This record gives sequence, structure tokens and C-alpha cells, in this order.
Amino acid sequence: MASSVPKELSPRAREIVEVALELLEDEGPDGLSMRRLAERIGIRAPSIYKHLPDKQALEAAIISVGFELQAEAFEAALEDAEDQLGVIARVYRQFAKAHPHLYRLMTERELNRELLTPGVEQRAGLPVYEAVGRDPDLARSAWAFAHGMTILELNRRFPPDADLDAAWERGVEGFRPRRSRRRSSG
Repeated sequence: MASSVPKELSPRAREIVEVALELLEDEGPDGLSMRRLAERIGIRAPSIYKHLPDKQALEAAIISVGFELQAEAFEAALEDAEDQLGVIARVYRQFAKAHPHLYRLMTERELNRELLTPGVEQRAGLPVYEAVGRDPDLARSAWAFAHGMTILELNRRFPPDADLDAAWERGVEGFRPRRSRRRSSG
């Protein structure tokens, strides 16, 4: 059963989401409860429900903010970038390291797209799609590689002596459009 997240958040709902994001980053997913959120804001928990109907709506709003932040980071980094895919991979990795709890919230469960801010997921994915030559299958594969590397790195699953920068570069090389591969290696 889907809840209804407002298409446009009110200023107070946006404030609640921002505080929830801070709480998530400070205390992890176990600390993200309506009670803890209300304490941090200085209100009673039922007051949150006047602005966001349920926890699912709150999480969708946080994920939407995450996609906005990710899209902004990609767009800023891509200005004047020659190696678009390399830049995207670097920014993706940096984003996850800087926001590990948000990254996990964004990627570890089924995504209820109906609750997201319209267009926000597409905006975050567009730079990858463009960087691989507008091939949707290659874009999905590149994202799957980046996510796999990222989550394994966040979970400290690689051996301590693993050269992750080299692994990232080798993986990204496989997703570059053919014409870009020749340019970057020649």
C-alpha cells in the first residue's frame, strides 16, 4: 500500500526532511525514527504526520534529496570534463563515501518511484546515460559496476592491500564508448 508523498514539499516538510537527513547521517538508519526525528526538531512525533503521511514518505523524500545532491554533484563536476565517465565514477564514489547511510537508503531496498520527486532519479541518471553514448543497457551496466564497487568498498570487503583506484579505472574503461576508448588510450 503506497502512501502519498506531496509532489511539492511545504517549507516545513522540507525542513523536516533536512533534519531527517542529518539524523540519518549522524546515527545511521537505526536512528532514523519518527520519535528521534521529532526530538531533534523539538516537536512531538505526531506533528510530523501533518507534513509527511508516514515513514515511507519521509524516506522517499530523503531519497529524492539524495538524487538531487547526486545530480548536482555530477553536473558541477562535468563542466569542462573531457573524461565524462571517469568523472562520474569518481563523483559517484565520493558521494557514497561522504554519505554512506544516505547511499545505502538510496540503493539497498526496492525503490518506490511513485513516491519520489518527479524526474529526480532521471536527472541523476542522465549523466551516466550521456557518458556511455546514450546506450541504456551500457548505462545500467556501468551503474551496476559502480554500485558493486561502491558497496563492497563501504562494507570493507576488499583486502587491505587492494588498489581500488586501479580497479575502478579498469572497470570504467570497459564502459567507455568505443570512440572514447581509442582517444583515452592513444
